[in-house]
Amino acid sequence: MDKGSKKHKSTFSNWGRKLREHPKKILVFLVLAVTYYCCLPKQLFTSPHATVVESRSGQLLGAVIADDGQWRFPVLDSLPQKLKICTLNFEDAYFYWHPGFNPVSIAKAFMANIVAGRTVRGGSTLTQQLVRLSRNHKKRSYWEKAKELILATRLELRLSKEDILKLYASHAPYGGNVVGLEAAAWRYFGLQPHQLSWAEAATLAVLPNAPGLIYPGKNQQKLLDKRNRLLKKLLRNNYIDSTVYKLSLLEELPRKPFPLPNVAPHLVQYLAKKDKGKKIVTPINKELQNRINTIVERHHSSLRQQQLHNAAVLVMEVKTRKVLAYVGNAPTDKEHEKDVDMVRANRSTGSILKPLLYAAMMDAGELLPQMLVPDVPTRIAGYTPENFNERYSGAVQADKALAKSLNIPAVRLLQSYGLEKFRGQLDLFNLKGLDKPADHYGLTLILGGAETNLWDLCKTYASLASTVNHFNKTSSEYFAKEFTEPILSVDTKVDFGGRSTSKTVFDAASIYLTLEAMKKVNRPEGSESWEFFDSAKQIAWKTGTSYGNKDAWAIGVTQDFVVGVWAGNADGEGRPNVSGLLTAAPILFDIYDILPKSSWFQKPEDEFVEVKVCSDSGYLVTDKCPAKVIAVPNKENFVRACSYHQYVHLTTNGQFRINSSCADLSQSLRESWFVLPPLMEYYFKRIHPSYKTLPPFLPSCSKDVNTGMEFIYPRNGSSITLTKNFEGKLNQLVVKLAHTKPETAVYWYMDGEFIGETTDFHELGLLPGPGWHRITAVDALGQEAAIRLRIN
Repeated sequence: MDKGSKKHKSTFSNWGRKLREHPKKILVFLVLAVTYYCCLPKQLFTSPHATVVESRSGQLLGAVIADDGQWRFPVLDSLPQKLKICTLNFEDAYFYWHPGFNPVSIAKAFMANIVAGRTVRGGSTLTQQLVRLSRNHKKRSYWEKAKELILATRLELRLSKEDILKLYASHAPYGGNVVGLEAAAWRYFGLQPHQLSWAEAATLAVLPNAPGLIYPGKNQQKLLDKRNRLLKKLLRNNYIDSTVYKLSLLEELPRKPFPLPNVAPHLVQYLAKKDKGKKIVTPINKELQNRINTIVERHHSSLRQQQLHNAAVLVMEVKTRKVLAYVGNAPTDKEHEKDVDMVRANRSTGSILKPLLYAAMMDAGELLPQMLVPDVPTRIAGYTPENFNERYSGAVQADKALAKSLNIPAVRLLQSYGLEKFRGQLDLFNLKGLDKPADHYGLTLILGGAETNLWDLCKTYASLASTVNHFNKTSSEYFAKEFTEPILSVDTKVDFGGRSTSKTVFDAASIYLTLEAMKKVNRPEGSESWEFFDSAKQIAWKTGTSYGNKDAWAIGVTQDFVVGVWAGNADGEGRPNVSGLLTAAPILFDIYDILPKSSWFQKPEDEFVEVKVCSDSGYLVTDKCPAKVIAVPNKENFVRACSYHQYVHLTTNGQFRINSSCADLSQSLRESWFVLPPLMEYYFKRIHPSYKTLPPFLPSCSKDVNTGMEFIYPRNGSSITLTKNFEGKLNQLVVKLAHTKPETAVYWYMDGEFIGETTDFHELGLLPGPGWHRITAVDALGQEAAIRLRIN
């Protein structure tokens, strides 16, 4: 056995002998040691904190007072140097050298109090004061002082000096219901702690010494004297020079508390419910938030003249999904629901979902950008959609229908695509409020029959933009979690999941074409707010107006930013002048005007393939069509070939059509002719002067069996109830007919009886009796069209 082992064995033997000789002493020692170790509670303070919300640069956006009515901010992350120097020079100059108590200070205080016969001086260190604060200011006594001294030494063993300083500064009383240095800096000076001057820091350093006596606004001279004495001490100790000292003496004291910043009140309230009593650093850009607040306030001042009282704005960064600005409501009053957060309130979507249908059909290979879609009077299973302008264009290219937000083409496309299928895809976007089955909404789903909120819509459009960005950046790959929630914490990074060659919801090409169509939206003419907008900024944007003019939407998308705007009345009251285009869009573009300029989306070339389409109809080309080449999503295409072109035989001068019944077709002109169905043609040629109708047949020729007529109203099989006028008489049922040659005479029959003749304008007023009727129209060329209808 070596000497070291023998030594240790001897030591343990000695301890064992002592334990046997003095067991009670050892036990008492152990009990005292354990008691000392456990005397300090694990959590020094249990008082509730205020919820504090800051911008990404640490600026205060707003706060919600603690449950006990105190402005007590969460513990400071660090103590600014000025405040540290002022606090230690006033409270505890030997803080860094004592073990929790200062014997010299205690002795001096004891002697001074004995001589005076009362308490005139305290000998507590800053650590002892912190212990007293944690014990809720128990009644002062020598016994209590002894306890504080023991607890102070224990606290020094547990925490570092810097942590003790931060705890003290965060829980010291500063008068009234203001607790802690950070809250005091905001309430008394309207500044962050690190922004305080030497005079302001000195003022706050002396306040906890007697917060009830020298509360700012009262006893100003006492507060001033204490502050100036501390400033003089700082001068003596060379912390400040004479110039700073003299200037500091000239600074006035705070007269009354400042209101805390309230830059994003609805966001603050939302976060206070989620993370109560915490300090939350958000990605909000305070400067941008303030500028957008000003924009909303300016527009609100004019909107309320139209009895519109509420508006909301959300701005997101596409790349990070971080929220840069959050305006939950306009600066209205309590009567008009100023406290309602309209960013998260579910409202009727209006037309804001139309781009999603466009992208879905493009992704499914069922739509091409310039494919003609009927825009004619439509009735589907009792539902009669109308365009916002109550007009019809006959036929319109799909991308233009989206750009113009036409309702009838959208409803027809939804019926063609499948209501159930589209409703199922919307679940992938997690749009809260849209929680009913397809049959609940019907075809109104695409025109505002559903509800969702600005938060989820901005999230969805940001995800669409990000899909294109990521596809181009990652060499043609998608991310599994592309459609993710926006971020409200500066420290949180978005998780897009793993990469894949498979699309998440829609492929990048379909989304890109959708954004291209949205970029072509025409801005309103004569609106002053558009005059100064930089037209060089390329933005994909969409407006929406709900039924009854209750909600106005506008959402814009660029490579970098998504801006969403809602305007209307929070109580759901509609106004006739509310529209997405004229109410929400001007706010949208005012906001984009202050955002950094973004370049347009890069085309995802790897997701495109070239195809030939008919240049007139936009459908797949046939041998009858003039062709052009366009880029479409690279997938199986289910769009039919063009059916709007047909070969016709004409006389050699091209004036008449002929057929084999009247001419030798080998001697005729054979041409491909673009021909729309009668009802589509009726409206189409009104706004397309270049559209050429088919020439008439040579009088000696047998006519084609295809009719050139179609009923506009009513539709076949309609059930109609005639209304009465103010005189109590029944209003006539006006039947309307479209004819490829309007100048042709049309003869009308009801139930086999002749009832009238029309030329040029084929409309006729009728008063049918109750029951089923057959309306027949026969033109001068012998062509015939008929419908059946029921009068209730």
